[in-house]
Amino acid sequence: MYTLGNVTRNTIAMVLAGGRGERLSPVTLNRPKPCVPFGGKYKIIDFVLSNLFNSGIKKVYVLTQYRAYELNKHIKESWARWAGLGEFFDTISPETNSASEEWFKGTADAIFQFLRFITDADYVAIFGGDHIYKMDVSQMISYHILNKADITLAALEVPVEEAKQFGIFSVDEDFRVTDFVEKPKEPVTIPDRDTCFASMGNYIFSTKKLVEVLKEGKKKHADLDFGKHVISMMLEKGDRVFAYNFADNLIPGMKPGEKGYWRDVGTIDTYYEANMDLVNVVPRLNLYNYKWPILTNQGNLPPAKTVFDEEGRRGQNLNSYICGGCIISGSTVRRSIIGPRCRINSYSLVEDSILFENISIGRHVKIKRAIIDKNIRIPDGVEIGYNPEADKLQGHTVTESGIVIVTK
Repeated sequence: MYTLGNVTRNTIAMVLAGGRGERLSPVTLNRPKPCVPFGGKYKIIDFVLSNLFNSGIKKVYVLTQYRAYELNKHIKESWARWAGLGEFFDTISPETNSASEEWFKGTADAIFQFLRFITDADYVAIFGGDHIYKMDVSQMISYHILNKADITLAALEVPVEEAKQFGIFSVDEDFRVTDFVEKPKEPVTIPDRDTCFASMGNYIFSTKKLVEVLKEGKKKHADLDFGKHVISMMLEKGDRVFAYNFADNLIPGMKPGEKGYWRDVGTIDTYYEANMDLVNVVPRLNLYNYKWPILTNQGNLPPAKTVFDEEGRRGQNLNSYICGGCIISGSTVRRSIIGPRCRINSYSLVEDSILFENISIGRHVKIKRAIIDKNIRIPDGVEIGYNPEADKLQGHTVTESGIVIVTK
């Protein structure tokens, strides 16, 4: 763990939250990936914003792009209200703020369009807005300063057999990066280990170097990207590029089993599995650690409620997350995550499923291994998740693993 006092004072964060999230379709048809619900009451972007907030970084720009209205609304109704004097959580997007009014062409191009926002900072934290994890970013900044680095790259230690799915760093004994290859056929391991360093897509830059490399890079690449262009440019120039091992990051209240937990949730299957992780008896992502809370807009909802205690008509929640405003009326919920303001009526059964906000489930309904989008009404007697062909005939999406996605 690396700490150097208040290193976050002169740090500005830029969160890349414009992703379309096509592999997470159809839940991303009407919202960007960072705004997809997770764990019932949260949005995916709440995890990176909570990490920054808890780390003491409260000067944050969220760069939005694709179908940005819902995400902008979420930031303003929750995060913007928690900023103090000289602090901010603000959204900026190319169609409204950029002088060129052009869509972002790459991750680094997005930062280039808004260089004027960062010139007063000593360090810039550039983080993705679509991953699930907990991290004390101040430790990564301290590591960056100790190494006198130009850029520090957050790295996930992964087995060799998984490394082909990621961008992989080659490092020396001091974790200085010597090479970077996207999805290599023969991944290079960390010295004296049988694991590899995979890119998490999170970076700490010294501001002066960031401005210099982006201006130079834009002369060569219209679609300037950190992974494709910037890192290799810096390595070629001999800049000080270091990898920060995410496994070294410790947060208050963390238990040993939580160390190194990070999920991409880039597909329906990985998104579903990460949500289901939460309902385990001992989850690897503990949302009940009040020393490092995941923050969001709590709303003004009453507590969840179960009603009826009759044989065959008993309101019960088993191994599940039930959000505020829900009524489980004479029905059973098992191993599921039920979002805010849902109602599940008598004699129904919901198992191994994820319900978004404001869903009404009729009587005698059976739902299994399903993801149901917000504001949907399921009529009496319907079955979902029991017959893939019948589900497809109803217009639902069914993944190869059998997860059913119900949208309007």
